[in-house]
Amino acid sequence: MLKNFKRVVAVLLMVLALGLQGCVSGVGGLNSFVDSTDGYRFLYPNGWLSVKVANGPDVVFHDIIEQTENISMVINPVPGKKKLSDLGTPSDVGYQLGKSAIAPPDSGRKAELISAEERQIADRTYYLLEYLVTLPNQEQRHNLASAIVYRGKLYTMNASTSETRWEKMAPLLTKSVKSFKVD
Repeated sequence: MLKNFKRVVAVLLMVLALGLQGCVSGVGGLNSFVDSTDGYRFLYPNGWLSVKVANGPDVVFHDIIEQTENISMVINPVPGKKKLSDLGTPSDVGYQLGKSAIAPPDSGRKAELISAEERQIADRTYYLLEYLVTLPNQEQRHNLASAIVYRGKLYTMNASTSETRWEKMAPLLTKSVKSFKVD
């Protein structure tokens, strides 16, 4: 009888564990994306979908409800055998990316670089950049970006949300941007 009771408890514990495991997906609400062709990976929020953009970023994910919330990866060639530090300090690169990619001329957008820092992951240098972007209609957005030069290319991962949702989305988008790595 004690043997049967132990067996029933063991089965119940397994069912409970499997049930709880089914409630958890990804790492803290994040799924993994890997691009083995271009050699990078990152985490993106659960429930976001990949969308195709012609002549644009390498990949874009956006929220299915708040469709202007997005994560994108842009890859551009870098002349010569330059390293990220050869392009400038985190602030220099952040300022240049703000002018050329986040708020390019004639876009009507304005990008204010809020913070710029250097991070070392393994033996690679990444710049973590944060912007407040004002759109032509005066709506404000918050952008986080992580940049690295790898194999002659500048990889820039960008996450964006409206300023009104920033406080709620900041932890998730920060985890996502900080998860970006090149292989």
